[in-house]
Amino acid sequence: MTSRPDAPGAGPAGDAADTGPIPLVRRVPAPPPVAPARAPATGPIAGSPPETPGTREIPVPTGAAALPGFGPDGVLDAGPVPGSDPEPDLVPPKSSRAGRNLVAAIGVGLALGAVILASLLVYPPAFLLVLGVAILIGVVELVRALEAGGARAPLAPLLVGTVAMLALAWLRGADGLVVAFLLTVVAVLFWRLGDGPEGYLRDATTGVFVALYVPLLAGFCVLLLVPDDGAVRVLAFIATVVGNDVGGYTAGVLFGRHPMAPSVSPKKSWEGMAGSIVACIAVATPIVTLGLGGPWWGGVLLGAALAVTATVGDLGESLIKRDLGIKDMGTLLPGHGGIMDRLDSLLPSAAVAYLLLSWVTPPPV
Repeated sequence: MTSRPDAPGAGPAGDAADTGPIPLVRRVPAPPPVAPARAPATGPIAGSPPETPGTREIPVPTGAAALPGFGPDGVLDAGPVPGSDPEPDLVPPKSSRAGRNLVAAIGVGLALGAVILASLLVYPPAFLLVLGVAILIGVVELVRALEAGGARAPLAPLLVGTVAMLALAWLRGADGLVVAFLLTVVAVLFWRLGDGPEGYLRDATTGVFVALYVPLLAGFCVLLLVPDDGAVRVLAFIATVVGNDVGGYTAGVLFGRHPMAPSVSPKKSWEGMAGSIVACIAVATPIVTLGLGGPWWGGVLLGAALAVTATVGDLGESLIKRDLGIKDMGTLLPGHGGIMDRLDSLLPSAAVAYLLLSWVTPPPV
């Protein structure tokens, strides 16, 4: 039996049945298989280019460049290697070479200088108030810092003795300063008896050291202020010590190559010391000759001597801080540390300035 040519689904005579139009199929090449990323290698692969510091690149087969996490060269960026340096934009801004915030240090220094200068020029006795507040804070900072080393100096008699030393130095001169210091020492020794014998020698000796180091040396600054030209004498003393800091810092940063005392203060150099001497002489000479009517060599002598005492005072406090394992005596002054971190070079220089100025240019009677 033959089918009819015009029957539905029938093709020409003798052919198989027509199943309809054949759909057009487009062949799409299959993507190449992607091998799983290998674990991080512990060392470089032989023949591979060196790694970029801070990143680890894992090669994968070509064709994965369009996948997330792969670069155009078909390399997977596995992120920073543990222990490598952080990204450049995450590194905090560096401080100055001296290890301080230079902008804050300059701003605080200018503010302190303005207060001191205004008190000396407007009403010199007001300088006593500024000095007294600074010395009292310095005593507290030093006592608290020394406690880190296990020594507990009696604070109450030290504070009372500080006020007594500064007041008697103003009212009774050098004799009053010495008497107040001796009374403070006796008060410290007796006050410490109340805490028993354990650690007595250590604590009592520490208290005597604080009384000698801070209020007694500060009393010489008061003695400089007593004469009629006392404001100029104090200004000569403080300005010269400031010149020591500025000259030493500038010369040390620009030319410092040979450390002076690397185990105590690594940033101090002999080149910085030379800059301190030059700056101190440049500041002291015109003040001594023009402001106090002294000889030129007196200004040179004062400048050179204060450069030495200011540097020794700075190194001495650095030695104390290293022994105690602390960076600063306090945190009151941004960019500087504490009050004692500014008084370290001023305190020993006050005694030397008083003695030299009393000889080079005696105060008016």
